[in-house]
Amino acid sequence: MRGPTLARLASLACAANDLAAGPRLSVLIFHRVLPERDAMFPEEMDAERFEALVRFLARRFRVLTLGDALAAQDRGELPRRAVSITFDDGYADNAEIALPILQRHGLRASFFVATSFLDGGRMFNDSVIECLRRTKRASIDLGDMGEGRLPVDSPGERRAAIDRLLPKVKYASLEQREVLLALLHKAAGSPRLPDDLMMRSAMVSQLHRAGMEIGGHTMRHPILRLLPDEQARAEIAGGRQALQSLIDAPVDLFAYPNGRPDRDYDLRHVEMVRRQGFRAAVSTSPGVVTGDADRFQLPRFTPWDQDLGRWVGRLTHSRVAGIRPVVAGTMGHGPDA
Repeated sequence: MRGPTLARLASLACAANDLAAGPRLSVLIFHRVLPERDAMFPEEMDAERFEALVRFLARRFRVLTLGDALAAQDRGELPRRAVSITFDDGYADNAEIALPILQRHGLRASFFVATSFLDGGRMFNDSVIECLRRTKRASIDLGDMGEGRLPVDSPGERRAAIDRLLPKVKYASLEQREVLLALLHKAAGSPRLPDDLMMRSAMVSQLHRAGMEIGGHTMRHPILRLLPDEQARAEIAGGRQALQSLIDAPVDLFAYPNGRPDRDYDLRHVEMVRRQGFRAAVSTSPGVVTGDADRFQLPRFTPWDQDLGRWVGRLTHSRVAGIRPVVAGTMGHGPDA
């Protein structure tokens, strides 16, 4: 959507936001900002779309880091149209592509970094994606993974295989993940996989020096509910300690890996984060942050729409309706809940 149509929609959206019952904070969640559109993952954010979205936010909303927004909320000074931009995981393109765009528009954001993948590491999901993207085979035999033979000769077939395999790997234990990834890599013909997808330590420091906010996201991005409690505590604390050493500053915000309440984390982990001294934590439950929101289960909003106009409409609906997020404890907790 371009030109006057988007401008009119933006004016209506801002007017609707101003009529919402009290100041509300929308926390946006991003992962990657690719240099160009990825045909196999067209929904993934690219530089052109991100620039358009950031330009719109800079003109129409009050963009604050999450920490600043929460502090303003505590003082009763959260501005109307308040928005925070957050990034999860620690991808190198956050520093290489997203940071210059944010700086051009005078905006700051919050970056939640999983520390074990810094300096040449690779997240499990990217290992799955790149194995299938780079294989030279028309089909791969995944009998050892319990999947049989999958066709991977076309981009569509590769995407279908990725979508099928990712949940299996994601919800495996950390040790079993490595086993599954080794089996997949061998089945795909052992293609060379990239080692430059995630940030270098210097990039984290660069973001901090540029005025960006750094938050914890564990070390290895596990599904916390699959871990023994002591290991979950160690993941949360270890990631924080590594980041504080890197930036020589406190890290007091946290993002739950994957972030679905009672599926990926539960009330045990909320209490772990609280007891370790974090100030707040975010989930991936959709919603808007109101004054009575649980500070350790703050909802976020995902900008997955390809069309900016539709995204503006959906964001406005979320803010005006004051959509309440799902929080952990709603469906019980514990490893077998």
